[in-house]
Amino acid sequence: MGEHTVTVIDNRTGKQIELPVRKSTQGPDAVDIGHFFRETGYFTYDPGFLSTASCHSQLTYLDGEQGMLQFRGYPIEQLAEHSSFIEVAYLMLYGELPNQVQLDGFQDAITHHSMLNESLKEFFRGFYHDAHPMAIMVGVVGSLSAFYHDSTDINNPEHREIAAHRMIAKMPGIAAASYKHSVGEAQVYPDNSLSYTGNLLNMMFSVPCEKYEIDPVAEKALDLIFILHADHEQNASTSTVRLAGSSGANPFACIASGIAALWGPAHGGANEAVLKMLDDIGDVSNVPKYLACAKDRDDPFRLMGFGHRVYKNYDPRAQIIRKMCHEVLEKLGDGNDPMFELALHLEEIARSDEYFIERKLYPNVDFYSGLIYKALGIPTNMFTVMFSIARTVGWVAQWMEMIGSEDQRIGRPRQLYVGAKQRDYVPLGER
Repeated sequence: MGEHTVTVIDNRTGKQIELPVRKSTQGPDAVDIGHFFRETGYFTYDPGFLSTASCHSQLTYLDGEQGMLQFRGYPIEQLAEHSSFIEVAYLMLYGELPNQVQLDGFQDAITHHSMLNESLKEFFRGFYHDAHPMAIMVGVVGSLSAFYHDSTDINNPEHREIAAHRMIAKMPGIAAASYKHSVGEAQVYPDNSLSYTGNLLNMMFSVPCEKYEIDPVAEKALDLIFILHADHEQNASTSTVRLAGSSGANPFACIASGIAALWGPAHGGANEAVLKMLDDIGDVSNVPKYLACAKDRDDPFRLMGFGHRVYKNYDPRAQIIRKMCHEVLEKLGDGNDPMFELALHLEEIARSDEYFIERKLYPNVDFYSGLIYKALGIPTNMFTVMFSIARTVGWVAQWMEMIGSEDQRIGRPRQLYVGAKQRDYVPLGER
């Protein structure tokens, strides 16, 4: 418990309630309302849990006012510049950056868990040819517990670790197989000689009849995007994983629930919405008209990929990925593609127009990641799948932390009931 308290006075009875304050190492402290109902008879009301700390965590810290994001205390800027996605994954799971021996061992474990059980191929064949890849991801990831019984005992730390390794390792293969199914091509086996993102590119785009060369810029860009998307505190999908996990569900089911939550357009579909918006605008000449619509509060049009619900300043991930986006477009983008020209024009306006500057509506990470994915040849319906590959690291780290927490309880939010009061059943003939 914290050493400070907050006093609440019930105006109905005059009773004073002392609520303990839990201290944070960074950011706001939290008033502990665990006994509030028992002491007062009231529930607290917080739609969307926007002012409620649902757990304590040592994983990720963000400060929306300052535009700050840290993994295990390390600024995202430093990790993006010096680290790799696999190293960040180790950091998130184990709390510290690895030495070379630890990193090599972790890389080896991930690499050798990348193969999918051959029976899973039948699962992919069972989906309709135009099934959305996220629908396939939810089904296939949820089915993994039927294949890997040796890592579903959540009370066994070794099982938890193996399950974490398996999910991080197998997500690229499941994602690539989902894509191959949608285009009617044969699945490609993982190649243990390739990097994590290089392997993903190879499994997605190589075909048996010709050699595929992995572009180092594409490989580097994906690794950076995955670092930036590895975790983001208690967002909707992460909270879903924790809530599912609080029931004692197996880890594969928990991650499948996170994928389902991420699929929502208000969460993981933001970069897809950016490309749809650019497609709607169509041409640079139409920008003034659409900007006028965006500035009109009565107009339903909204500029997607600008501003952020959490970051009230600049999205720190956007500052990092912007440079990579320009590098990718210069190397791999189609110079004649009007969408890229339009996007860069919008970016320039947003960074100079007083309307955007005053409201801090800067391009966010989704604006740039969507452009990178398009330049890499990744179809729009795979954008959220790519997000889920990266976020799996955060999900499994959050799940492992939750299972190991001493004050872990099954999630059970309460409600403010506003329905009908008790009434008696009326027989059908009397209604």
